[in-house]
Amino acid sequence: MKITLDTRFNGALGPVSLREAVQQLRERDLACTVSSETVEEKVTIFSDCVERGFTPLRSEIMAAYYVAERDATTEAFDRGLITKAELESKQAALAARLLT
Repeated sequence: MKITLDTRFNGALGPVSLREAVQQLRERDLACTVSSETVEEKVTIFSDCVERGFTPLRSEIMAAYYVAERDATTEAFDRGLITKAELESKQAALAARLLT
């Protein structure tokens, strides 16, 4: 079975499509330390992964991995632990890994 954003699952409140679940994530006001940009980027990556045929669980793992790696690399650069060239190299490698 090919999983798409229109695939329906039983959620806590009844049947829901992945597309509806993604929309609910976008609309939800997350009053926590996660910025809305981070949530939006993760939701976008998750949606892209599902559209490419990955399972929802794998899509979630890939999105979380991407955001965590990106943030760790940016923090390392901000703290002076890596150079600008290393930052750009790590970001390019991360993007390439996500696209494969």
